[in-house]
Amino acid sequence: MKKEQDSNVTEFVLLGLSSSWELQLFLFLLFLFFYIAIVLGNLLIVVTVQVHAHLLQSPMYYFLGHLSFIDLCLSCVTVPKMLGDFLQQSKSISFSGCLTQIYFLHFLGASEMFLLTVMAYDRYVAISNPLRYLTVMNPQLCLWLVLACWCGGFIHSIMQIILVIQLPFCGPNELDNFYCDVPQVIKLACMDTYVVEVLMIANSGLLSLVCFLVLLFSYAIILITLRTHFRQGQNKVLSTCASHLTVVSLIFMPCVFIYLRPFCSFSVDKIFSMFYTVITPMLNPLIYTLRNADMKTAMKKLRIKPCGIPLPC
Repeated sequence: MKKEQDSNVTEFVLLGLSSSWELQLFLFLLFLFFYIAIVLGNLLIVVTVQVHAHLLQSPMYYFLGHLSFIDLCLSCVTVPKMLGDFLQQSKSISFSGCLTQIYFLHFLGASEMFLLTVMAYDRYVAISNPLRYLTVMNPQLCLWLVLACWCGGFIHSIMQIILVIQLPFCGPNELDNFYCDVPQVIKLACMDTYVVEVLMIANSGLLSLVCFLVLLFSYAIILITLRTHFRQGQNKVLSTCASHLTVVSLIFMPCVFIYLRPFCSFSVDKIFSMFYTVITPMLNPLIYTLRNADMKTAMKKLRIKPCGIPLPC
């Protein structure tokens, strides 16, 4: 790329989570376990929803299948590179590799934020207007909502790349993180980045904050509706909403903390980054599945299907 040729920096050095060799070996085993859990858990949900037609036709499980697919892909953006870096002293990533990581991180991350907002709206319609739920959340609308989430993520990620690719880099080239992200990269630019950081707030920071507030408002309306109209099974629904809000908070609060404050960085940023790149992709299958009787029943049926239909023996 022309911008890469104009810059003296052709690669970035990732400082990672630790410089201790013993601690890095421990972290390798720990995050390897996390990554296996992420892949198996989310892949199981995707396969279960695709195999059972009655789940695929339900808006809630249709969205859940897409959420698991996004979590599966999102973990592949950062975790494999981090696992490889744990086993070597030199941790570096090329300029083009850094841009690629930023693109997919924000593409999938923003798509997930939009999708979680859509899922909150889906639960609101299901609880506030149950008789017209399937009429309102028809297959065509669900498809368009998912496409809108993916398109929104694409537009957001392209804007992030535009912010970074025009910056000149002439050294230093050390990123205090285990992956490439916009806040750390623009700090290394050989120019005044005030305008770029303001644009970052307007793009990533406000996106995270607005989606988070919409989610909180949606769940508040759900809880008010439950308290006003429903009594039977209220405790179970309240418990489910609390679990969902916990996962949503683990995604949005770190993003708001990182992207809504410019001009300064903290060493704890990398710790907060782990929540939406590793922890929540691992927790989502547990929160959205283990507490769901229909999904657990479908998974049991998946295990006992006849040989070759659809899984090989």
